Amino acid sequence: MTANEGHGPATRPARVSTRTLQDGVKKTVLPSGLRIITEAIPTTRSTALGIWVGIGSRDETPTLHGASHFLEHLLFKGTHKRTALEISSQIEAVGGETNAFTTKEYTCYYARVLDADLPLAVDVLVDAVADSILDPADVETERGVILEEIAMHEDEPGDEVHDIFAEAIYGDHPLGRLISGTPDSISPMTRDQINRFYRRHYTAPEIVVAAAGNLDHATVVRLVRKALAGTPLDTGPVEPAQPRAGDRRVRVRKARNLVLHRDTEQAHIVLGGPGVGRHDERRFALGVLNNVLGGGMSSRLFQEIREKRGLAYSVYSYAGHYADSGLVGVYAGCAPAKAREVLDLIRTELDRIAAHGITAEELVRGKGMAKGSYVLGLEDTGSRMSRLAKSELLHGDLMGVDEMLARVDGVTVGEVGAVATDLLAQPLSLAVVGPFDEDELPGW
Repeated sequence: MTANEGHGPATRPARVSTRTLQDGVKKTVLPSGLRIITEAIPTTRSTALGIWVGIGSRDETPTLHGASHFLEHLLFKGTHKRTALEISSQIEAVGGETNAFTTKEYTCYYARVLDADLPLAVDVLVDAVADSILDPADVETERGVILEEIAMHEDEPGDEVHDIFAEAIYGDHPLGRLISGTPDSISPMTRDQINRFYRRHYTAPEIVVAAAGNLDHATVVRLVRKALAGTPLDTGPVEPAQPRAGDRRVRVRKARNLVLHRDTEQAHIVLGGPGVGRHDERRFALGVLNNVLGGGMSSRLFQEIREKRGLAYSVYSYAGHYADSGLVGVYAGCAPAKAREVLDLIRTELDRIAAHGITAEELVRGKGMAKGSYVLGLEDTGSRMSRLAKSELLHGDLMGVDEMLARVDGVTVGEVGAVATDLLAQPLSLAVVGPFDEDELPGW
């Protein structure tokens, strides 16, 4: 089964279905399988709009490594109705902003405008995503831009070390590859290859249009349908794609050390291992654990490594979730001469929390951080829009704010201790970017 199988569409009757999900939140499914979900926030004067496609870098073959990101660049370069300049200038002329980003499992194109300018934003963004022409000259221009972007990323060792860490965990699996692709994969990629990827994967059932702000749901639906008319996404009746089922062939590698030699002033370290997928019920306990371990200035790692000893400016832990897998890691940036000491302190803290869990006081603080971060993150229309889209695209369901807070509140000390033992007591992988050679790591 490929990574994209298990969430494909099936035929269904041609009808429009609309229902209310929560107070102010409505969802419409078009006959084509494209979904439109909105949240009305009458107290704002802006609206955030996003077109989310359930396709990312993990859906690429080795030959097409980087195609999702390449395509993200190209969709703003011109359609049958607009030039690249017109796409950007029409939104900027009303004070709006538009951009896009690619992840390993989805791609998002978004705009934020005044509420009165939502019709323009819908028309421009839908046009770009649905009907791009992928002019060969633009492909060559953006190829150069992407190669420069890759080179720029290589000049950011604090970012690059996380890519090395993903490779250490997943190896050659698409989850272990760079989202951007590499010079070896981007340089020979042709316009026809990218166009076939575009038309094969950017289908209506894989797309969620989300909007939040001062809006009317029925009006947004009409605007989207009008913008889609006559485009390749204006198709016959199909069921929406289901959330990604995952790839049963995802296998994590045995713990290993990987080093990338760079003549940097700092050593960049990530120590960690496999985590849990986004559907795993342990993700709430892991969120609390992450906050206690390295989620803020009061966390164990920050206090021990930076506050008490002054060994690193930046030290934190994190958890990443995919449909069928995940990562947990600890990052630290420090002077190369201090790297071994910092790594020993990290390992000591991970061993301690894996063996003994957390205290009741830490549980309360970790829950408070999780709840506060979640609620405060919903204070703008862009965050509200993202919540709608991710819930629909990745989970197929919208969990209410109160339910989310209740799930966090329900986490116990025992559950945090159990997930700490499960994930941190195992052999862990180490990724290092800095002025070291591979033969220096075994002693670490």
